[in-house]
Amino acid sequence: MTSETIDVDLGARSYQIHVGEGLLENAGAMIAPLLARPWTMIVTDANVDAAQGARLAAGLAGAGIEHDKIVLPPGEATKSFARLEHLLSDLLSRGVERSDVVIAFGGGVIGDITGFATAVLRRGCRFVQIPTSLLAQVD
Repeated sequence: MTSETIDVDLGARSYQIHVGEGLLENAGAMIAPLLARPWTMIVTDANVDAAQGARLAAGLAGAGIEHDKIVLPPGEATKSFARLEHLLSDLLSRGVERSDVVIAFGGGVIGDITGFATAVLRRGCRFVQIPTSLLAQVD
């Protein structure tokens, strides 16, 4: 794996950005320290899931992390209050707790809707963004 880590110093809200090759295959090892239990929820879209979903799933499994997945339709129309309501309902019905980590795996739309959903779910739960587009990387 060839990667670089950038530390974003925001006091209590500090985080790291990882850029490089092989990150999906090592995602489990990188995310495991953040987890309260060896489980996470992935929110993605149908295109990203078809192209890269198996790689992320294998990376999580390699670290002993189980996951569930919510696959949304691709495109800007997904960023709506109706879709947000469905996403929140799905997250709750699948047992996401405040101490869990939700993975936003996709472009800007997935990052935006997942970030908003995790901010309001159970008074805020954590999320990890795995951007798959340049726009999502700078959002």
